[in-house]
Amino acid sequence: MSWINIGVERTPLFNYVPIFPIAEVGGEVEVGADAAPLVLAGVLLCLTVIYLASKIGGELCVRINLPPVLGELVGGVVVGVSALHLLMFPEAGATEVAPSFLVSFLGSTTGADPAVAIAASQAYSEVISVLAEMGVILLLFEIGLESDLQELIRVGPQAAIVAVVGVIAPFFSGTLGLIYLFHMPTIPAVFAGAALTATSIGITAKVLAEIQRLSSREGQIIVGAAVLDDVLGIIVLAVVASLAKTGEVEIANIVYLVVSSVVFLVGSIVLGRFFSPYFVALVDKLQTRGNLLLSSLIFAFILSYIATAIHLEAILGAFTAGLVLAETDKREELTEQVIPLADMFVPIFFVCVGAKTDVSVLNPLVPENREGLIIASFLIIVAIIGKVITGLTIVGQPDINRLAIGVGMIPRGEVGLVFAGVGSASGVLSRPLEAAIIVMVISTTFLAPPLLRVVFQTAETETTALSTEMTSVRAADEVDAPD
Repeated sequence: MSWINIGVERTPLFNYVPIFPIAEVGGEVEVGADAAPLVLAGVLLCLTVIYLASKIGGELCVRINLPPVLGELVGGVVVGVSALHLLMFPEAGATEVAPSFLVSFLGSTTGADPAVAIAASQAYSEVISVLAEMGVILLLFEIGLESDLQELIRVGPQAAIVAVVGVIAPFFSGTLGLIYLFHMPTIPAVFAGAALTATSIGITAKVLAEIQRLSSREGQIIVGAAVLDDVLGIIVLAVVASLAKTGEVEIANIVYLVVSSVVFLVGSIVLGRFFSPYFVALVDKLQTRGNLLLSSLIFAFILSYIATAIHLEAILGAFTAGLVLAETDKREELTEQVIPLADMFVPIFFVCVGAKTDVSVLNPLVPENREGLIIASFLIIVAIIGKVITGLTIVGQPDINRLAIGVGMIPRGEVGLVFAGVGSASGVLSRPLEAAIIVMVISTTFLAPPLLRVVFQTAETETTALSTEMTSVRAADEVDAPD
């Protein structure tokens, strides 16, 4: 039994194109008919497990006021290689999937030969990986739709400074620390450093809204910086993912990737804004069902393909498409139609990221794992300090809560998981480093909401106390004043 290669160069987007089992008969290659019917059954079983894990984990997190995405990630960890072994995926470069309960269940319920069931597991696990890649593309498309391009343009210089420092400080601190303190190869260190850059605007905005600080000066700076931070983080992801493909760090290559990312993003937005009225007019003329959604997906997939063709990431094209379409009067209608589609595919990505993460490599009882724990601790420290210092860049506003701004930039959330998923798919990250990044994302996302509440409450208490003290002083002065 061997595997057929469809002849596509494997980029991160096409890294998991299904490779179906084949058999050699008399020197000729034929598709294995015995395994083919099991592939669909395996995909259905995997999706059932994924959706159960995502819903149970998400619901539990919602009930304790935590982001549902954390529940999806933890649910993936539970059903994956770290615990129940229901979802198993081949290691980078491997040709077989590790044994799992799902393979045994599939074989026993269908009466298939064990060898055929194992062969089918390779195919359906790669189908699931393709669906996970589709999930992250739809996620970035949805983020683009929910972003405000005009707000990105109008955002003040203070928010821009916070965003830039919030990317540069953790990136260089994390990368250089891993290289010089842990003697890590350059490419994995750069990828891990890049995973420290992007702030989760969704988590931060939700907490600010809950504590009624979204419209405050601090809240406006945090949200504006987080929006820019997302854009910068996606560009960084496109650069480091492309570096992972080439396997080398060259200044000319970095300059090309940065320039091409900016040119692609700006050019797509400019051209998109010019052609968007024609797009809306065309959609209005279509009379078939799904005209807006399918037309928008065609646009998003074309930009994603162009991004891939020029050695960038498909997600940059999807995000750009979302930004462009968000400027049309179809934004709300399109967002309503995209959300159910994202709800179907995005959990596959997050659960798969968790399922592929072997947290046992962080078990302190195993001597070989202690380096991974130390790396995780280092990443958490850099992730927190690298964002907290951004508040110090605010000048000319003595009354502002700089600590709250820094703390508001801490959570990494979805974008950090995207980095981990892309790094894992490309084979750049070792198992301990991938797990360390996941632990960093979980830790910062769990820590940020309560810390943000505390720093705002502390500042409010201090302001109230100061106001009370000043009132008392004024009252005393009035009493002591001569008639």
